[in-house]
Amino acid sequence: MADKSKTTVIVKRIKKGHEGHHGGSWKVAYADFTTAMMAFFLLLWLISMLEPAKRAAIADYFTNFNLFQSGQSFMEQTSAIHQEVKPVQAENPMERFKEQMKKVIEEKLRELKDHIMIDTVEGGVRIQIVDLEGEPMFPLSSAEPTEKAKEILKVVAENIKDEPAKIAVEGHTDAVPFRGGKTTNWELSTARASSARRELEKNGVEPEKIARVVGYADTMPLIKEDPKDPRNRRISIILMFEKNQAPSQPNFIQEKQG
Repeated sequence: MADKSKTTVIVKRIKKGHEGHHGGSWKVAYADFTTAMMAFFLLLWLISMLEPAKRAAIADYFTNFNLFQSGQSFMEQTSAIHQEVKPVQAENPMERFKEQMKKVIEEKLRELKDHIMIDTVEGGVRIQIVDLEGEPMFPLSSAEPTEKAKEILKVVAENIKDEPAKIAVEGHTDAVPFRGGKTTNWELSTARASSARRELEKNGVEPEKIARVVGYADTMPLIKEDPKDPRNRRISIILMFEKNQAPSQPNFIQEKQG
């Protein structure tokens, strides 16, 4: 006789789908990969925009990185190295020549250096010989240089005669009217420029190196706010270097090296 006390248990199994082949997990992985690649290329682009000194600092940091080493952080190290290592800039030959000429003036014309101004202009270097109050380079209304002016012109000539440059000589006056009959500041400035040219040639500058000699009267004052300032009375000697021609070293520098 059958045992009616037994209980029948029915198990229902719910059949699950495959969720479209592993579900959406691959999409998450792909998104992570794409984000990482984008960040990587962005990093490369940022590094390429850095100055060489900063790139070197970054490379040095990661090359010698030590997790257990205390000290400056990465940004602090990069900043310190950047301050110590400055980018190398192309040397300007005109600036170099200007500085060398200043050394010559300091050595050979120390007592007259206040009469001499040196600066760079487009394509060349300008040397200006100026009057000071009570210390003219030319006597009043005269085109004959003083002994001090001749001394300055001699040193200048010695240091520019071998330069690969054409030379312009310009004469300037102040705005005080010239008191000499029919002669004006135009004639006086031109005559003084020509006298300076003769001194340069007498001290070794070849005549064919002279490109122009011109007088500007008082039309180009050095001290614009005071046209009657004695410093407006000056001779400008401009070395006009041709493109890609570098100036040589002044005689004083060569003597020091020799």
